[in-house]
Amino acid sequence: MNIRFPETEELGLGVGLDLRYGDPHGFEHSPGIGDRISNRVPLFLRQQAFNYAFFSFQPRDRSVLKLEDYVPAWDSLFEQLPPLQRCALHHTLLNLGSLDEEDRGPLLEFTNQLLERYNLAWVNEDLGIWSLGGRLMPYPLPPLLTEAGLERAIREVTSVQSALCRPLLVEFPGFSEGTNFVVGTMNAYDYFRILAEETGVAVTLDTGHLLSYQWWLGRRGEDLYGDLDRLPLKHCFEIHLSGCEILDDRFVDVHHGVLRPEQLILLERLLPRCPHLKAIAYEDPKFDERGALRSRAIPGFERLQQLTAPVRMSA
Repeated sequence: MNIRFPETEELGLGVGLDLRYGDPHGFEHSPGIGDRISNRVPLFLRQQAFNYAFFSFQPRDRSVLKLEDYVPAWDSLFEQLPPLQRCALHHTLLNLGSLDEEDRGPLLEFTNQLLERYNLAWVNEDLGIWSLGGRLMPYPLPPLLTEAGLERAIREVTSVQSALCRPLLVEFPGFSEGTNFVVGTMNAYDYFRILAEETGVAVTLDTGHLLSYQWWLGRRGEDLYGDLDRLPLKHCFEIHLSGCEILDDRFVDVHHGVLRPEQLILLERLLPRCPHLKAIAYEDPKFDERGALRSRAIPGFERLQQLTAPVRMSA
């Protein structure tokens, strides 16, 4: 089956930003003006040499999704962006691991409107359970790691992919202890590979999510980097790196911008194994009101820049 990759040249190093409302790293509300992108976001982006960016969609409220409700805030973002080769959308509402029978028609129509208005090149979402019975989860759960769960996930991904006007990228889910739980005994790497092969979908590999799964299995040290060939490496278009911590012997995907050495080692090992890799994103960095990156995050970010330099030079 042909893989539906985004149509783009090599992108190299990019950034992913979670645009929450009422957040200094997202959209802020000004009386008499409305929702606008926080000043620190464009300041940060102008100080870095990112080739692309993806933006995580967060609903403003529980109202029915209407494009006109989001245009003022998103327009303010795109009006202040520095030059970028591509921009993309990280969704949070597709619920690809859903256990519910969902009518995604209005959501997909809204998503396509957003993609077209801002010329977004692809849509990404973690393969997880983002809501149950209409209630949003505080952190997405992994899909059911069972044969029935896999069959259901294949059906959901196929349906969503066919309805979107841009390619869908499915992301390997997180397994952070304390924020979610796991149902089923299938190996998650095998599960993800089979889903990609059956649907022809392109994928995103998140280093923190991969490490959290191996950690959850009880693996440590060199074993954290095992079984990579069980992943759908030929389907990999993008790799994410977000801040992670080990707390009380739990591997936690905290998204604070501080990269662990294990994530950078894993990236080094994935780079030569993913023949169609085009994009590597530093996800959810945290920066001050001047747009300056937190000092604790700088060493890891500089190492990430070094690792992606050959990719950026060949772009």
